[in-house]
Amino acid sequence: MRPDDWQLTDDPREFREWAGGFLGSRPALHTVLLTVLDALCSRGRHLYSDEAPLFGVARGEDGRIGAAFLHTPPFPLHLSPVGVEGAEALVARLAGVGHRLAGVSGEQGTAAGLAAAWQRQTGAAVRLTQRQRLYELDELSVPEPAPEGRARVAGPADRELLMRWYDAFKEAVGQSAGQGAGPWADGRIAQGGVTFWEAPDGVPVSMAGVTPESAGQVRVAPVYTPAHLRGRGYAGAVTAQVSRAAVAGGAAHVLLFTDLANPTSNALYQRIGYRKVTDFAVWGSGTEPRRPASRGAA
Repeated sequence: MRPDDWQLTDDPREFREWAGGFLGSRPALHTVLLTVLDALCSRGRHLYSDEAPLFGVARGEDGRIGAAFLHTPPFPLHLSPVGVEGAEALVARLAGVGHRLAGVSGEQGTAAGLAAAWQRQTGAAVRLTQRQRLYELDELSVPEPAPEGRARVAGPADRELLMRWYDAFKEAVGQSAGQGAGPWADGRIAQGGVTFWEAPDGVPVSMAGVTPESAGQVRVAPVYTPAHLRGRGYAGAVTAQVSRAAVAGGAAHVLLFTDLANPTSNALYQRIGYRKVTDFAVWGSGTEPRRPASRGAA
């Protein structure tokens, strides 16, 4: 593959025209690309930062798309599965237009190949910052015994709490960049995209979010329980609730990511009925170690 085989655009709608069918052909594997693209198309390309995003597709000799990526700085570039030659060509293409990377993310083999090409061609120091596992719901198994309380979809009156918990979640997983707490809360409230588990007295004790459906898939994210309330079954209960609702709403694929450094969340989701799809990896620059994610990081 040659660098010019990668076709670039900064317009998310144009990228959707190019890559929509390709991404929809494997919705579970392309879950991040699909959900981020939908968010940018519906809420503006500067949703995640003032810096413009970049998108690209690689076409074969027959004109068919074989790989795609999106990059929403300051987050890592996210790439669909591609071989070593494709990764090498992409790094060269990005260097040719002066586009800089701070990290790469994708299926573990693809991410490692892209990181190696990035280091080899630019001299950047790269390191593995996170190993993730993508799970898909098989047969839902509601944890028993269920904790006392009930599930409730978050509404406008919950905005301040959602903002605090979103910031706490980001801090727990070591994520400093990205969408602000206010816009995130507003977007999730508008779509009914966060569910609380409430104690019998009506006080929320855990939350689970879910992305809008795209190409038949939705992803559970984030899941958060304040530290002093963990270990009581709240995360499992609220995750099971949003998973059941997603299936009832017609989702063909209900997905979630975990940090493989967190055995608690990996075991929890498997008990609920999630099964491994494949492993992903995130590579970044620098040498600072990354803090392990808290329970329920997704």
